[in-house]
Amino acid sequence: MRFVLAQRRYEHILQRLRSDGPAGVRALAGELRVSEATVRRDLARLEHDGLLQRVRGGATVGSLAEPPFEEVAGHDSDEKAAVAARAAGIVEDGDVVLLDVGTTVHRLARLLRGRPVTVITSNLAVYEELVDDEAVEIVLLGGVVRRNYRSLVGFLTEQALGQVHARHLFLGTSGIRRDGTVLDTTVVEVPVKQAMIRAADHVVLLADQAKFPGTGLARVCGPEHVAMLVTGPDADPATLSCFREAGTEVVLT
Repeated sequence: MRFVLAQRRYEHILQRLRSDGPAGVRALAGELRVSEATVRRDLARLEHDGLLQRVRGGATVGSLAEPPFEEVAGHDSDEKAAVAARAAGIVEDGDVVLLDVGTTVHRLARLLRGRPVTVITSNLAVYEELVDDEAVEIVLLGGVVRRNYRSLVGFLTEQALGQVHARHLFLGTSGIRRDGTVLDTTVVEVPVKQAMIRAADHVVLLADQAKFPGTGLARVCGPEHVAMLVTGPDADPATLSCFREAGTEVVLT
């Protein structure tokens, strides 16, 4: 419960900074009804996560707080394309699929064009990719827009996910620990990812080799929640063994 409450505070702080600009510790403490010491700890954690910059007496969201989606999308393009192609082969006509945020998931969306499937997503890049394709039915989840990474987050997104059900969830990640723990660097995305896991029968984790170990502060799930891991042939063997021991099917591209 304490972690959930912390996530709500993080969401409020980031939304406040993005909508109204820099804010002071005292003002944030008043809005959140917590101590200034708690706010300072929250700001320190969010700064460590790369989501804001602390300034004297408060914090701001700077231009370097998060790399733009387009910048991340250009990294390791060949490997991401191979992972996405293997994932697309899992989808059958008529399937309902959940697509998480992330650049590999966006590549998967491209490969679903022209397919008679239903796509549920909080990923605005996926929506833009498929919106003009009449073969694909799109369910766009509501929420607060993260402009830099083109996704939707917050309690509205989580509540919407409680009303839907999908056969497959294609899940992205910023990093995977050697024990199989799936991580994310962006705290506000974690409850959305966890809600997606609950809404799907089959969780497929898409991870290029750079995600072993990758980066990440917040735990999304353990390997026991992942039905299939699709990754490159040079992914860390010890980590792959953890997934196999947890019952995960490991697919190498």
